[in-house]
Amino acid sequence: MKIYKQFFADIKRYKSYMICAAKAELKTEVADSYLNWIWWVLEPFCLMLVYTFIFGIIFAKSEAYYPLFIFIGLTLWNFFSANVKKSANMVRRYKAIVSRVYLPKVILLLVNMMTTGFKMCVSLAIVLVMMLVFRVPLSYHIIFVIPGMLILLLFTFGFMCVEMHCGVYLDDLTKINDIVLRLLFYLTGIIFNIDQRIGKNYPALATILGKWNPVAFLLSAVRNSLIYNQSPDWLWMFIWLVISLLLCMAGLQIVYRNENNYVKGI
Repeated sequence: MKIYKQFFADIKRYKSYMICAAKAELKTEVADSYLNWIWWVLEPFCLMLVYTFIFGIIFAKSEAYYPLFIFIGLTLWNFFSANVKKSANMVRRYKAIVSRVYLPKVILLLVNMMTTGFKMCVSLAIVLVMMLVFRVPLSYHIIFVIPGMLILLLFTFGFMCVEMHCGVYLDDLTKINDIVLRLLFYLTGIIFNIDQRIGKNYPALATILGKWNPVAFLLSAVRNSLIYNQSPDWLWMFIWLVISLLLCMAGLQIVYRNENNYVKGI
């Protein structure tokens, strides 16, 4: 219980630092760019066009509102994968800081989540505009995006804590992440509907890919709420909420108990 109190106390204490660091990180990313923040949505937008052309036109395997289907998937996936990739190398990246002054390592993770979260919000704003363009009917189901996003944030943070700890002692973790994330990209249903494309012939496999993979499940829940006017599977939402909270608790325990040894590890 002491560690969790310390966590919230650290957030309050370093709130100003987190905001300044996040702003600095965002400015640095676009400092030498003419398009500035447009790059944050240009990449997923271009990929959306490519996947829409390949699967929606050439293979005729698209879903309803397929450009939106892909763009939402890419937006949420980029948030998760960017945080996972950076967390594995987080302590080494800020070695010059953490080796000289004490800074709670979870603050570094939160700063990174703030920057990627801001970029995700920009992309989601584009999603709302696209919904108007494609004349997607709106309903009360849109509010179910909130619990889906909240669980995604919790799961991502908990996973980042574990990744950061392991990355201190495992130099090859970043390369392992690249391979695993590349594989998961195609198994998470970003460019196809798992239930419709796999569930008809292989229902058990569809359950594994669509329910046991938290990113795939939450991604699908957000899509269904936004563009298909469907409620999420509340049982699995509760299951992944509990798992995410437990992962966050375990991750905080690991980081706070070992963060004083991280400098020695790198």
